[in-house]
Amino acid sequence: MRTRSHLHWKVITKGGESMLEDWQLEQLKVLELERGAIGKVATYLQEQGYRRTVLVADENTYRAAGEQLAGLLEADGLAAKLCLIQPDGQGDVVADEISLVQLLLEISPEDTDALIAVGSGTIHDIVRFAAHKTGKPFVSVPTAPSVDGFTSAGAPLIIRGVKKTVPAVPPAAIFADLDILTAAPQRLVAAGFGDMLGKYTSLFDWKFSRLTAGEPYDEQAAAITGRALRSCVEHAADIGARTEEGIRALMTALIESGIAMLLFGQSHPASGAEHHLSHYWEMEYLRLGRRALLHGAKVGVACAEIARVYHAAGEGTYPGAEPEALRMHAGQVREWLRDLPGEAQIRGLLRQAGGPASLAELGVGEELFARSLREAHRVRDRHTLLRALNEAGQD
Repeated sequence: MRTRSHLHWKVITKGGESMLEDWQLEQLKVLELERGAIGKVATYLQEQGYRRTVLVADENTYRAAGEQLAGLLEADGLAAKLCLIQPDGQGDVVADEISLVQLLLEISPEDTDALIAVGSGTIHDIVRFAAHKTGKPFVSVPTAPSVDGFTSAGAPLIIRGVKKTVPAVPPAAIFADLDILTAAPQRLVAAGFGDMLGKYTSLFDWKFSRLTAGEPYDEQAAAITGRALRSCVEHAADIGARTEEGIRALMTALIESGIAMLLFGQSHPASGAEHHLSHYWEMEYLRLGRRALLHGAKVGVACAEIARVYHAAGEGTYPGAEPEALRMHAGQVREWLRDLPGEAQIRGLLRQAGGPASLAELGVGEELFARSLREAHRVRDRHTLLRALNEAGQD
């Protein structure tokens, strides 16, 4: 039996230092969210004996934090080889085969002690996969509160144009600097908020899949995710105004959502039909050579659309045959739907955070959306209500 180490999460609040949780995690040992956290990275690396690192960023995240961190490491006598992940032909940094190989070529088995991910979701996905394949630990330095995947043990990658989540590793430590996070562009902040709002439908789908298909479920992971979601909604105005309190609340929620997935071992707590739509749109944009949309922005809008579909299904007004699972468990499903906000409320929250709230604002066309409603449930093997609706009446 593997020994688990306690995660000590230090968050600096208005009243001083507070310990939020003492979770049992196998690999993530240090998590700090405070102003000036970037200044503690060098000390951590020295304590762990990591003197030769590869600092991974893109041009934007290098300007946001990478350059500062490189200077701090150099001042403490630590070597940091820079790997700037290059954008694709559309100008997007993508976690695909090309980016993965670019980083893997920079990692020397003998001369690399650890990797440092300086960025947001895509940079972290690239680094966590490379860390897993090379057996090197990695340290996370987030540059924007835009996704909930910082603590993830899986890497969503684009392989031959198809979105695929593969086994990887979580970071050994996270240093989330509020000075850096509050300076992030509002569209990235709004994307993180949208990613969190997606938990409304993902938590519903998780309960639905347990009830109708016996999929694994964990009360603790669901409770952590639900609490993180409620905190985000309560701080929506502060998040939209990008205050320190709002950004702290958002980043805390994103990390807690990621920890729930890490504790459960799969993405069920935070990924349902809304994420399947988002992944479908992403793959279609790649196929067409269009500029990528922010993950959380897609998830937020998809959540509103899925909420509309689910409420219609619960009221018996969604077109098509009624799924057997819905007929069998109508009372329970309708009870859960009463806790699921309607599309208007979700769109209002998205606008409050300063992000897109409709397909038109997002730039997703009606044809693509209609097709994704019919087909996106195949992106993951999950028994969501969307899947039940699409499979109803099939032989």
